[in-house]
Amino acid sequence: MTLHVYNTLTRRKEAFEPISPGKVNMYVCGPTVYDYIHIGNARPLIFFDVVYRYLQAIGYDVRYVQNFTDVDDKLIRKSEQTGLSVPEIADRFIAAFYEDANGLKVRPAAANPRVTETMREIIEFIRGLEAKGFAYEKGGDVFFRTSRFAEYGKLSHQNLEELQLGKRIEVDPRKEHPLDFVLWKAAKPGEICWDSPWGVGRPGWHIECSAMVRQHLGVTIDIHGGGHDLQFPHHECEIAQSEALHDKPLAKYWMHNGYIQIDNEKMSKSLGNVVLVKDLRARYKSEAIRFFMLSSHYRSPLNFSEEVMNQAEQSVARLENCAVNLAHRLSIAVEQGLSADGAAVLSRVDAILADFHARMKDDFNTPDAITSMFELVSEANVYLQREVAEIPVLERLQKALLEMDGILGIVPEAGEPLLDEEIERLIAERTEARQAKHWARADEIRDMLLARGIVLEDTPQGVRWRRK
Repeated sequence: MTLHVYNTLTRRKEAFEPISPGKVNMYVCGPTVYDYIHIGNARPLIFFDVVYRYLQAIGYDVRYVQNFTDVDDKLIRKSEQTGLSVPEIADRFIAAFYEDANGLKVRPAAANPRVTETMREIIEFIRGLEAKGFAYEKGGDVFFRTSRFAEYGKLSHQNLEELQLGKRIEVDPRKEHPLDFVLWKAAKPGEICWDSPWGVGRPGWHIECSAMVRQHLGVTIDIHGGGHDLQFPHHECEIAQSEALHDKPLAKYWMHNGYIQIDNEKMSKSLGNVVLVKDLRARYKSEAIRFFMLSSHYRSPLNFSEEVMNQAEQSVARLENCAVNLAHRLSIAVEQGLSADGAAVLSRVDAILADFHARMKDDFNTPDAITSMFELVSEANVYLQREVAEIPVLERLQKALLEMDGILGIVPEAGEPLLDEEIERLIAERTEARQAKHWARADEIRDMLLARGIVLEDTPQGVRWRRK
């Protein structure tokens, strides 16, 4: 089955055919590093990590680039508030970003370019636009001339007149057209700045990504991604800049994930409901956070709540128990021939795995792919109830689960399965704790065993245990 991707530019699903056979260049807009990332930042981080993983899994050589905006108004304001320099603030929160990304099991990108390290390329890019008549300088600022780019608005599917009608902010009188946007900003006294042909200053927001895409991936790339809120103006302006300069498409496929609400309200600092990833990681497993993010289709809105996160925790615990129990049964299984019943299970596993890939190839439909994963878990749990389990079947179940999780990353890493004697020792310790009325310790042992797939049953004859 061919991979199909919904292209924001064309508003339809398209068969995925990279520019160079077997290779994919992908760029995703990263965070502005003036603070810790929140769950709105985490959604594209996790989703495009899955895209990256899946493209690699089906055989593509992927070069994935995600940038850092390490100089802008927000960093300058933070510098004024804290007394730290802009580079010091950026370094601090880039380190925090990497800690959060690693904590969410996000695989590193091939490159994470920074604006401050791309200044020469940005200035060169702007000079090229100026030479072609797409940029003009006024008072040390340089603006992009949108009226010269006939296709401005093609990503958001609006024309200049429609966009102008929707614009409600005060227009800089130096602009030739209200929708012209800044490429280079003259520095204010005391601000961080760089020398340029137009005087000291710093780049506008949109130009940085165009320059970094060209520097790290080339003129036209396969996939450009980011959050839904970046379609306009950021990605619209990127298209205008890059295509005006090069006369070639910036990206073949544009992908955008939906927004996140908090208890059915928009997340915003003014409402005080911003959820930081570092705080979420302190309360929930990384796999539960990934599960939550992937439980709805990436283009759909997603609502965060404590109830939803608790359900995600329970779901990944079920996945973990299955993985632990498969590993345990494999460790004690005895080699023997494959029965007809075993062969039938293998056939069903192959069908489930094929369905998983069919769902992933339908525009990265992770919620339905997760459904396939739980169909595999159900198949495994039924099989694990057998008194005799065959090694080829156990291995196939385990391999299929690992293959799915290699893409989604939602199965917690389990320790070694508990041996029978370890379980008996813990049960004895729990019994002693109960006799001494150390109820907290007794409950702690019970919960620990349950998390490892061991169910305790208190009976008049004593404690019995079984693997889930």
